[in-house]
Amino acid sequence: MYVIMETGGKQYRVQEGDILDIEKLSIAAGQTLDVERVLMINQDGQVQFGTPYVSGAKVVLEVAHHGKGRKIIVFKYKAKKNYRRKQGHRQQFTKVIVKSIEFDAQKPELNLKKEVS
Repeated sequence: MYVIMETGGKQYRVQEGDILDIEKLSIAAGQTLDVERVLMINQDGQVQFGTPYVSGAKVVLEVAHHGKGRKIIVFKYKAKKNYRRKQGHRQQFTKVIVKSIEFDAQKPELNLKKEVS
């Protein structure tokens, strides 16, 4: 079983036990977070898409730690104009572990469709 969820303006394909680096969250390490922005659920070949989100579905994440990514260099240069600008950047992230995926499979509006192979 896997789901596609949205957090921090990005979409992630996750299943239980996955470890992700997502945009920095203001939650302390060790705490859990419920993400209810689930776009799609795939369970044993049965697929359900949300409009835009699947109602009653959520992904439980545990915050492992916060950190910074590797440094990138932004360098602007214009030929023959003596214009050079160098700037570094390190993106902050939050490392999370997917603890569980929960949804109510007994709801009548949960219409699972066969996945097309």
